[in-house]
Amino acid sequence: MKPTKFLLLLLFTGFLFTACSDDDDDNPDPINEEETITTMTITLTPEGGGDPIIFQTRDIDADGPNPPEVTSENLIGNTTYNGSIVVLNETETPPENVTEEIEREDDEHQFIFEFEGSIDTVTATDTDDNGNPVGLAFRLSTLTAGPTALTVTLRHEPTKPNDGTLAGAGGETDITGTFNFDVVDQ
Repeated sequence: MKPTKFLLLLLFTGFLFTACSDDDDDNPDPINEEETITTMTITLTPEGGGDPIIFQTRDIDADGPNPPEVTSENLIGNTTYNGSIVVLNETETPPENVTEEIEREDDEHQFIFEFEGSIDTVTATDTDDNGNPVGLAFRLSTLTAGPTALTVTLRHEPTKPNDGTLAGAGGETDITGTFNFDVVDQ
């Protein structure tokens, strides 16, 4: 091969590799930043009717030095409750309803329910498009009277499907709240 042809081939090959680069620095992939969540409100309504019961964890300074304010009420024994969860970012005015983002990105979120004491079951009743639980809506059933603790944790980008535990879900915690209360006789 003549040196001129070889040099042209070498230049053309170098141009080809440069022109076909898949680097796209002008249009990087958008970054979906984690949402700030300061408040989680859980509403429990007895299945047979009755007044709703509110559990709430609220941490207005988010990751600041002050601990969250946690409130809960007693539940009635041997009762099933329909639950719903609303999460807010109250560092903004007006507060941002992060629940709407969780509904849009339900395949990237899951509430994990851990409990001890007088709770029989907690089961998510809503699912993402793949049939995996989300937990914005759930059903909670109590046992007989006794001290009880319920921990609710929102996981971001969990492994789905999973076994419903924090260890099995993986992902990162967006917010968690532990509610201590009593299950009482009616």
